[in-house]
This record gives sequence, C-alpha cells and structure tokens, in this order.
Amino acid sequence: MNLDTWMLFLLAYLLATLTPGPNVLLVVKNGLQLGWRAALLTISANLLCQAILILLVAMGVGALLQTLPPLFLALKLAGGGYLIYLGYKALRAAGSTQQGVVLTGSASRPRQHFSLWREAFLVSASNPKTIIFLCALLPQFLDHQSPLPLQFSVMYLTICLIVSLVHLSYVALARRAGRYFNPARSQRLFTRLSGGIFITLGGAILLSGRP
Repeated sequence: MNLDTWMLFLLAYLLATLTPGPNVLLVVKNGLQLGWRAALLTISANLLCQAILILLVAMGVGALLQTLPPLFLALKLAGGGYLIYLGYKALRAAGSTQQGVVLTGSASRPRQHFSLWREAFLVSASNPKTIIFLCALLPQFLDHQSPLPLQFSVMYLTICLIVSLVHLSYVALARRAGRYFNPARSQRLFTRLSGGIFITLGGAILLSGRP
C-alpha cells in the first residue's frame, strides 16, 4: 500500500467514523457517566471487535453473508434485538434515582469493568452490516502485488488511530458541554436520549433489507 492509497483509506474511514453510530453513542454515554477509563475500555472493546471483523473480511465471510440470506437475517435479528435491549435498559436506568450507585463501589469494580467491556464488544458486533461495509471498503485499497497480511495490518492500525481520536474527541466535547448544565439532570437527559437512539437504531437494523 503506497502513501496515496493509505491517505485515501484514512480519509474514507475517517468520514465513516465521524458519523455517530451505536459505538460513538456508547463511548460518549460511558465517558459522561463513568469517566475516561470507562471510555477507554469501551474503545478497546470496539477495536478488538474491529480486528476480528477485519480477519473475517480477509477470510471472505462478508461475501458469505451476502450469499446466505438466512445467516444475515439471524445476525440482524440478534443485533437489532440487542440494541433495543440496551435502549430499554438505559431508559429504565434514567428513571431510577439510584443510577450510578452500584458503579462507584470499589469491591465490584473489576466486574463492572468487564461488564462495560463486554457490552461495548457486543454493541460493536451487533450490526451485521458493519462487516458488509468493511467487506466493501477494504478490498478497494488492496494491492494484490504486495503482501496482503501487511496491508490488512496497516489498515487495522489506521482504524485504531481514527477510532481512538474521533471517539475520545466526542467524549471530550460532551464532557465540556456537560459542565454548563446540572450534572445529574444532564446525565439523566442524555441517558434517556441514548436509550431512545439505541431503540431507534435497533429498529432500523431489524427493518433493513438484505445487504
């Protein structure tokens, strides 16, 4: 992959990442409610999922999803249903006056961290169209005269850089904006908003057609 091709890939993926989706929403929610460590845990889970998806793309699984509609349908139902569940859970949490009490307990902090990480990983993996997107995007920048593993590695490291910078920037902007509002009220409002968006995104996945 030469420099010009790499720059085109960086720009293409940057534009795609700047569009807020479930991953951005979850990072911002965790960053606002639980701080930078929770945001970094969320990003790390997203990036691990991206690594797995890129490996699957390299193995041709994206094309398999396109040729096997029942498999795509099963993944779509699971992914959309999980996002709707997250939205319902967020709406319930917004109505509870005890929100955040359990998360501050030091005794269960490792379990809380694992729970956050697992949730972020499942959100990243919940949209089957992500692998379709990667399957359509990545091959456009491959040079088949050069080693493919090295090119996939370069693209993955580029994705790590873009995702980390963009998601942390969103968290920083959200935390800065939150300083001008009542913290408790703004968190409840954002939790309700994020819950509604998760449900909307889940419904959109369920109602979407074939890739």
